[in-house]
Amino acid sequence: MNIPANNRDSMGVSTLAIVNGMLADPAGAALTAGTILIEGDRIVAAGDVAVPQGAETVDAGGQVVAPGLVDLGVFATDKPAFHFGGITRAALMPDQSSPLDDVGLIRQAARAGKPDFWVHPIAAATRGLKGAELAEIGMMQAAGAKAVGTGRQWIADSGVMLRVLSYASGLGLTVITHAEDSGLAGKAVATSGETATRLGLSHAPACAEALAIARDIMLARETGAAMHFRLVTTGTGFDLIRAAKAEGLKITCGISPAYLFLNDQAVTDFRTFARLSPPLRSEEDRKAALEAVRDGTVDVITSSHDPRGPEDKRLPFADAAPGMAGAETLLALSLNLVRDGLVSINRLMTLLSANPARILDVNAGSFGAGSAADLIFVDPDAPWIVDSEKMAAQAGNTPFDRVPVQGRVRRIMKGGVFF
Repeated sequence: MNIPANNRDSMGVSTLAIVNGMLADPAGAALTAGTILIEGDRIVAAGDVAVPQGAETVDAGGQVVAPGLVDLGVFATDKPAFHFGGITRAALMPDQSSPLDDVGLIRQAARAGKPDFWVHPIAAATRGLKGAELAEIGMMQAAGAKAVGTGRQWIADSGVMLRVLSYASGLGLTVITHAEDSGLAGKAVATSGETATRLGLSHAPACAEALAIARDIMLARETGAAMHFRLVTTGTGFDLIRAAKAEGLKITCGISPAYLFLNDQAVTDFRTFARLSPPLRSEEDRKAALEAVRDGTVDVITSSHDPRGPEDKRLPFADAAPGMAGAETLLALSLNLVRDGLVSINRLMTLLSANPARILDVNAGSFGAGSAADLIFVDPDAPWIVDSEKMAAQAGNTPFDRVPVQGRVRRIMKGGVFF
């Protein structure tokens, strides 16, 4: 019987013990058999611990037990897709129909999804995301914003960006930024190279990313601010991130599976489901991204979930909106990194759960005492085929349609309650 966490004490059950699981602890080096003890909505112990007398027990059946995924940077609150993918919390980008630049909008976004899913709004750095006038960041933080974001765009005005970083630093908030120099990227829909030239697509050089990163790192150095580059996708970009980290700057970066497993050739035949922002890169850059995951340069893997219907995607390539529905495939695709020997499953959970939670400053994504009891049971070898027509998401715009994958979430717990 599943007993809601807030009813256990009244029913004489003080502790829930998850037993017979293989724990993918982000703080550990490898999968280990162990137990997780939960009181209320919090983890109290994990690992080789004894089950208290009278505790309710849940048998994990030898499945992998991992922290619920914390998705850092999604564009829609899409609970069915998040539940399918084992995502228990997500940071919502400010790019909404009404940009999240107002206290009321932040409060509304933070309420969406509860109790079985938590949204952590990212406050717009500037009013209307126009890159000019600073939004009321402090007031939005008080209303529930967990970070500050530039949205899908880079703030071209260096003076404005300096003020954003200075203000956010004083509030202890991380600035989440898009890394493409808008002067170079313009209205380009592809990365310069053979594929874009052959298809006649408007394109921009990959160095647009490195230029944006280089400037923003200099401003972060000036202000001491914490900065997260939401998507870094080029070898040169990763080199800049490595150097900034070696210098001791508070710099982190993320990536989504599309840039790890696809290159710019995926847009051949004008496949709009592969129209992304930033655009897919060369095979050389894809390999550089895999190396950046392996050597620890990448801190976060995000779904960048952005469901887009036919009205946005069934258009000429240049007119189609960028974005992909990524929540349902995030875990399964990322598990390829484990199978390929690039990371352990424990390290993968650091990238998918612990690090995003740390950047957002939420007590989740780990098995540490006091952490939120957000857990998933995973069968990492369960095979299935991605089918864009059967996805739980609001739309099935995935470039991985018909791709066979492995890894399914079998059970999900949010705040000590199974849903």
